[in-house]
Amino acid sequence: MFGIPGKSPVTMTPAAVRQIKRLMEREGAQGLRVGVKKGGCAGMEYTMETAQEVGQHEEVVEQDGARVLIAPMAQMFLFGTEIDYETGLIESGFKFRNPNVTEACGCGESIKFDDVDTLTERMNAARAQG
Repeated sequence: MFGIPGKSPVTMTPAAVRQIKRLMEREGAQGLRVGVKKGGCAGMEYTMETAQEVGQHEEVVEQDGARVLIAPMAQMFLFGTEIDYETGLIESGFKFRNPNVTEACGCGESIKFDDVDTLTERMNAARAQG
């Protein structure tokens, strides 16, 4: 939908690839579906769930056996994002390094994105370079 030929909309670190593959194997899933929804103190939140099938118009990103499915409405917001998986003493989880985020709340669960016009301009510029 918003893809740029030859350019992956998201990338995954080796740690994220390992964790996504584990989830896919454990759940018998086709991949990890990533999206965004309204909510939280900054206005938006990431969503993630294992997916049993690929939805129509979803962007599919495969890397070393791991598969991420990007919901159609999230593609513009996630373009250029690196997905990581960090393990710490208190918590472990997926982390998103997203160049489109302009603000994040203190808890890290809620985010605010650039406006749609800015996101569209950024994607068009990347498309022209690609």
